[in-house]
Amino acid sequence: MNILITGAAGFIGFHLIQKLCENKNYNIIGIDNLNNYYDVNLKQSRLKILKKNKNFTFKKIDLSRNSFLKKVFDQYKIKYVVNLAAQAGVRYSIEKPEKYFDSNLSGFFNLINLCKTHHVSHFVYASTSSVYGDQKKFPVKETFNTDNPLSFYAATKKCNEIIAYSFSNIYQMPTTGLRFFTVYGPYGRPDMALFKFANLLKKNKKIKLFNNGNHERDFTYISDIVEGIVKILEKPSTKKIPHEIYNIGGNKSYKLKDFIALIEKNLNKKAKFIKYPLQQGDVRKTQASSSKLDKLVNKKKYTKLELGIKNFFEWYNSQR
Repeated sequence: MNILITGAAGFIGFHLIQKLCENKNYNIIGIDNLNNYYDVNLKQSRLKILKKNKNFTFKKIDLSRNSFLKKVFDQYKIKYVVNLAAQAGVRYSIEKPEKYFDSNLSGFFNLINLCKTHHVSHFVYASTSSVYGDQKKFPVKETFNTDNPLSFYAATKKCNEIIAYSFSNIYQMPTTGLRFFTVYGPYGRPDMALFKFANLLKKNKKIKLFNNGNHERDFTYISDIVEGIVKILEKPSTKKIPHEIYNIGGNKSYKLKDFIALIEKNLNKKAKFIKYPLQQGDVRKTQASSSKLDKLVNKKKYTKLELGIKNFFEWYNSQR
């Protein structure tokens, strides 16, 4: 069975492919454009590990280059697709919205359209908790209103959900969107809070602290995300319009300053801060209700933040 994973050299893509490659009945085709949004060396080190798996094949392809993408679909009989390729980052989307349009909208359309023409059995794609905007009631459920995204990044992800729904409606193609909540863990992106704060603290540099550290986030450990994707992959919707949306989150919210305290504890260092007001595009709080997905895949518990951060630092310290 051939499975196509986009964003293969990315944080979630790397961990997902490692897990899927354990099943020798799966042949994984991974694609990535290896852009320089963050350190390409980290992406290359992930790929080096992935290429040790005999049932993994890598292609360097940009989703916005449709002719190259089509060749992959023509060459392999793809059964499932997991789209993890996207330009990430809320704040960066304010500076460079055109990059988000190319990857998250144009690239997404190219991919889902090829899935339609090649009769892919299930198209799973990454959405984000950012689509919920600045909610007042928690935990957030999939039925909550998502019409007011606070950033262009969130807007592109909301568009992905709408596009996928329309393809499911018109072509009866099973599609599933997964709203991720602040994913963290080993091999994480350097621009994400855990990796970024660890690097600054290690170098005795000050951390930019927005909103006095009173942001609250539902931090979700990478293995919980991967488990959800793997289990949902072979469970496409059987509804009349075969489209579903699921939250994947840790179901608990932590203040940023408490998150930083755990980093300080693991590094045995005290952080220094430069304080800033609430940043444009940032939401104050996220907290998922993952009960809809939990019931489907029989998920019982999520990794505690303390353990997840400990696991991250075991990897982080091994790299230095």
